Amino acid sequence: MALTKVQELRLNAELYEALLNEKDDQVIDLCRKIAKGPFHTLTIHGDTVLHMAIYHTRTELTLKLLDMVNPCDYHKLTVQNHGGNTILHETSTNSRTVEVAAEILRRAPMLLNMTNKEGETALFYAARHGKTEIFRFLHEEVSRTTECQCSKSFLRRDDKFTLLHIAILSRNFWIAYQIAITYSELVIAKDADEMTPLQLLSTIKPELRPKSVFKRIMFRIIDASPKVKGRTLEFIKDLKKEKHACEWALKLAQLLITNDNSWQKTESWTDKRGSKVHEYGKTTSALKHEQKIAIAQEANIDQKPDTPLLLATKHNCPEIVEEILKVYPQAVEHVDKEGHNILHLAILHRRLAIIDVMENMEYPLQRLRGRLDKKYNTLLHMVGLKANDLEDEVKDPAKQLKDDQRLYKRVAKISTTVDLMTRNSDMKTPQEVFFETNDKHREEAKRWMSENAKNCSIVAVLIATVAFTSAYQIPGGNNNGHPVLKGKPMFLLFALADAVSLSSAFTSVIIFLNIVTSPFRFKDFESSLYEKQLAALILLIISVAMMMVAFAATLVLTVSNNATWTNLTLYVVSFFPVFVFVYEYIQVYSKIIVDFWSMLKNMKVKVVLMFHDIWDYKRQSLHSVSGFVHLPTGSLV
Repeated sequence: MALTKVQELRLNAELYEALLNEKDDQVIDLCRKIAKGPFHTLTIHGDTVLHMAIYHTRTELTLKLLDMVNPCDYHKLTVQNHGGNTILHETSTNSRTVEVAAEILRRAPMLLNMTNKEGETALFYAARHGKTEIFRFLHEEVSRTTECQCSKSFLRRDDKFTLLHIAILSRNFWIAYQIAITYSELVIAKDADEMTPLQLLSTIKPELRPKSVFKRIMFRIIDASPKVKGRTLEFIKDLKKEKHACEWALKLAQLLITNDNSWQKTESWTDKRGSKVHEYGKTTSALKHEQKIAIAQEANIDQKPDTPLLLATKHNCPEIVEEILKVYPQAVEHVDKEGHNILHLAILHRRLAIIDVMENMEYPLQRLRGRLDKKYNTLLHMVGLKANDLEDEVKDPAKQLKDDQRLYKRVAKISTTVDLMTRNSDMKTPQEVFFETNDKHREEAKRWMSENAKNCSIVAVLIATVAFTSAYQIPGGNNNGHPVLKGKPMFLLFALADAVSLSSAFTSVIIFLNIVTSPFRFKDFESSLYEKQLAALILLIISVAMMMVAFAATLVLTVSNNATWTNLTLYVVSFFPVFVFVYEYIQVYSKIIVDFWSMLKNMKVKVVLMFHDIWDYKRQSLHSVSGFVHLPTGSLV
């Protein structure tokens, strides 16, 4: 007897709840009462009871449901949901379903060849979800069948996306490596967007080597196997997985780089010397003509992917850049459709790690310096420009402007002298582009630093007032001008903390006033304005911290008695604000302290260079300049 719509909805609710609550016996009883049994459609997406039981990794329940199917009805095991997924596809979403997958294939081996609506087999689906154990099992089953091994349906889906592409996107690099060495033809295969696996890998920013010192040390100690035996701390499990992923990502990158030839296909670079180095005269008609051609080409050109080297640069993968240049050092000559080389892109996208890589390669750096893109932009022009993906980065405007100024100085050192005066297609020099782009940031930085300095000055004055008052109203009072509690250790701590708090507060006020009265020109930011703010903030932090210490010492001195537990309680209560302050602000101001330390290092370098230049000048001035011939007096050249 057919169920009514209301009865079917109630039945589905009971089945669904029983599955979620792991009531296997109730699920079995309900399936026996239904004509379709385990093939009953349970969800609005066309999933049957078998689909849902497998998805929730209910192995025992699934095996019991399979036993309910008569051998003559094994063909019904090919039932698909609305997405075209079979029950074998559902096993591919979890590595704990290998036993179920084996039993399903024993009863219905034809499921191995079936695809869903996207053209994905169960093997493809396992690679998509990055599940190692089930992928290994299904791959062995595929390899046993000659017919399956020759079928392209296992390697590609309908949109030309290959098994290797999907494994890379799932970030299971072990699976991707196994696919690459088993099916070598997939290494150079392209998807519908003309992307090879190496190009795709360059866009997902895989971590090939640990970046932090802690991880490097831990990776030397722990085993790379992600399988964990016995009880292990959660962070150790995570480190094992990270090490396993890093090692196989590096192996995969090296394999793809060696065998992928997509790195060869790059735009042709020509030495465009239509740019000008001054503003006088007329803009050449040839320049205008080339600009029109470039605009027309950009409007009609297909958006084909760049070479892996340039993609890795855009997406900040310095490890892949290094590996590519190790194998193919000539790839450094690559340019994109806009004429940008690797240094252009690294500066445009602010990929400082990749700039470091290029600076350590002397010959490629000499080849790239002085190059222009199709709009006659030099490397210095790119500092004034900025990629769209950087607009979402949250930085204070003063920090952002200072970083750009540091980058401008850094790029200027590796640029040619002519680059400083070269004008792009808009007839602007690098400095003009930089000032025009960052003028908004300068105004924001001016407003932000002024408000910050004013507010912090008020806080510093209040702290200085309290510290000054505390110096005359010392705990315990005076006896003929001498502090009563002078001999106690906590009194010395109070005196030192109060003195440091007072001096730090006064000094920070002076620096903040200097910032408020500054004209906030570009050269002011470039010289020391940002460093002054860092120093004032650090002094204010020290002042607040020392004031808390002075308060804690005062409380202990005036209230404590000889009882140990009383003193211990007082210590905890008194110094609790200090601990809270450190916990709340250590992460916020750690960057300030790091920036302040780097500022001191930069000052040290400047001092050393200044004395070095003076010494070189004196030493060279004692000798005649080599390369010139001293002519006799009165002779004509």
